[in-house]
This record gives sequence, structure tokens and C-alpha cells, in this order.
Amino acid sequence: MKKFGFLLLILIVNLISAQEKITLWPKDQMPNSKGLQLKTEEKDGRIVQIKEPELFAFLPPKEERKLMAVIVIPGGGYYKLTYDLGGFQIAKWFNIMGVSAFVLNYRLPISPDVKQREIAPLQDIQAAIKYLRKNAVQYGISPEQIGVIGTSAGGHLAASVSNISADYTELKDDWTSISTIPNFAILVSPVIDLGEFAHVGSRNSLLGENASKEKISEYSMQNRVTDKTPPTILFHAQNDKTVPVMNSLLYYQAMTKNKVKGALFVFPEGEHKIGITNKSELTDNWKKLCYDWLKTLFSNK
Repeated sequence: MKKFGFLLLILIVNLISAQEKITLWPKDQMPNSKGLQLKTEEKDGRIVQIKEPELFAFLPPKEERKLMAVIVIPGGGYYKLTYDLGGFQIAKWFNIMGVSAFVLNYRLPISPDVKQREIAPLQDIQAAIKYLRKNAVQYGISPEQIGVIGTSAGGHLAASVSNISADYTELKDDWTSISTIPNFAILVSPVIDLGEFAHVGSRNSLLGENASKEKISEYSMQNRVTDKTPPTILFHAQNDKTVPVMNSLLYYQAMTKNKVKGALFVFPEGEHKIGITNKSELTDNWKKLCYDWLKTLFSNK
């Protein structure tokens, strides 16, 4: 019976598709761009070059839709985007819970079009948050219940937008008053430290191979946590050989020091593969833990 239920859930998840594709930047107004005409390129099910940043909206039925929404940030080491496994599939799972989800395909810092590599992904996630807050009524969500979930390098971007208060979008007029900081963050096997415990591929893609110690420290997100960091929950596997568990431990330590509301769950196994389908039942519990935690955030609203 349990197996049948699981297969039915997978079938439902796979039937859900994006209802809308949203172009983030007005034509010829994308900041930090050289104006090159790129094409989106895909290799082995991963996007390796993107024409322009896009949001894909996954919306539950209106009758079941909660006020909460989440922007899903795929990983890929900042040199590719796992847009399906680390994006669309996660969005579909949130829809089953009644939560609206928006998958962000952001610019890669290695793109030949960007002028300043390290802020390009940040500009895109900041613009996505502003867009959803401005258009919250259209999607039946609350502008005060918009969070982010990021896996791997996507977790680094989720942590970055949670802690970097400077607005890099260059959006004008009534856009300027809209906050870029999410209301909560979910970090799954996140890249946090770009120093001793770095995923070297992510660091090199984001900062370049010859990054200074100062730049490495600046973009190691455990160093950016303050008491203004939004509530955050972290999931990691102790045997993750790709992104060491110390990344999550350092971030949670900084959260504790700054009295940031949150939680950390470290599983004994799971490697760098915590996701919608997991090898062990224990690791698969991250989804229930995550949703139960989310319900506590807005229980009085």
C-alpha cells in the first residue's frame, strides 16, 4: 500500500507543469550585461548557457493555494543549472502542499555576457523577489510570505540574497521600495564557505580562479549572517563529499550567534543527493521536516 501511494504521488508530481514563463528583465534593460545575443544551451539535461533569466510559475489550484510562495533556485556549481531535478521537481512537490513555487533560471557567472560575474546571479534572484512581491495579488500569494529554497550552489545564492541587503537590480521608480530580502530560506546541501571547506568548482565559477582572500571572505555566507537574516532551515548529509557538511554547520553557528530563528538537520547518509527522491527513508524525511517547519513560521498570520 505504501509503495502504491508513493507511485501515485510521483505520477501526480510529474503531471504538474509550469503555468507561466516570466521574463524578469525588460528588453535591453538587463543590468550587468554586455548586450550579447546568447542562446540557451543544454547539455546532459543541464543548462550550460542561458539567453536571459526566467521564472517558471508552478501554481496549485486556487481552492488549495496557500498565501506562502517559494522561489526555487537550482544548483549546478554556478557553471550549469539543474533546472529539472533541482528546480521543476521541487516546485511540483511544493504545489502538492498547496504552496506556489517559481523556478528561477538565473544567469551563470561564467557567461560571456556578464560584466561583473559575482553579482549576476544575485541581481536575478533579487529581481525575482521584487517581481513576486509587486505582483503578489495576481498569483494569490502574500508579499510577506515569499521565501527561497536553494540546493548546492543554489543554496549559496539563497543564502546570499538572505544576507546581502544592497539592491543590485538597478530597477527604478516604484520598484526601489520593494525589499529584496526573502521572508525565509531553505538551504539543501548548500555551498556556504568559499575558503577552507569550499566546493572549488562553485568558487572558481563565481569569483574566478585567482580570487583574493578578501573576496573569498566576502562571499563566504557564514560571514554575512546578522540578526536581520531571515528564518532559515538547513539540510545536509554527513557523508556529502561534494559539499562538506561543515558548510551548513558554519552557517548555523553564525545563525545561533546572531539569534536567527531556524533549524539544522544533518543526516548520516544521503551524500550530495538530497532531493525529491532519496535513497533512504531517513533522508527522505527532510521534506516533512521542511514543511512542518514552514507551517510554524506563519501559523499566526
